Amino acid sequence: MMRVEVWSDVGCPWCYLGKRRLDKAIGQFEHGDDVEVVWRSFQLAPNYPRDAARPLYEALMDQMGGTLDEVRSMVERVNVPAATEGLKYDFESAYMCNTFDAHRIAQFAGERGLGGRAHERLLHALLVDGEVLDDTETLVRLAVEIGLPEEETRQVLAGDDYGDAVRQDAREARQLGAGGAPFFVFDRTLGVSGAESVDTFLGVLREAHERSAPPQVTA
Repeated sequence: MMRVEVWSDVGCPWCYLGKRRLDKAIGQFEHGDDVEVVWRSFQLAPNYPRDAARPLYEALMDQMGGTLDEVRSMVERVNVPAATEGLKYDFESAYMCNTFDAHRIAQFAGERGLGGRAHERLLHALLVDGEVLDDTETLVRLAVEIGLPEEETRQVLAGDDYGDAVRQDAREARQLGAGGAPFFVFDRTLGVSGAESVDTFLGVLREAHERSAPPQVTA
């Protein structure tokens, strides 16, 4: 079984694009049934204050000191490649928020075998649906949609469950040389930084498979 680890932020449009392309590559890979994808936490803005969600463009203008047109132009560069993968982002309705609790829910989901489903739903919620991912009731509702039990989800959010796992993922990403997200590691031997093309991911999958194959014995 090949393991592909993905460091991703649930509020990152390039991460969602990378997920789509990786999914397509695995679907085309000759040994796709033998690939396990493990989702890791990576906050792009870990110091953004909690419970302080703001409209995305407004928050970025304050952070960057740019005009609305400048911020919109920068952010919307991802729209064209995203559209080719069937993604239609709604940045006008998106909010910037701290994603720590959303990552804790993703870690909880991963423990239950629902990591991929959690990342898909959380990314879609923020980037397409305009959901605020540091709101407890929103996270509970999304968690139930993913397949997690409501009461256990509330218990997770009430404390710091899975917080250490989120922080450990961030430390491990830095140790592996990740400077941002998305960051993909194939069997701990090959790494890909950024939302590369489907063909690039497919090539790396094949190379990782060849490296893991036992040597051929000849008579």
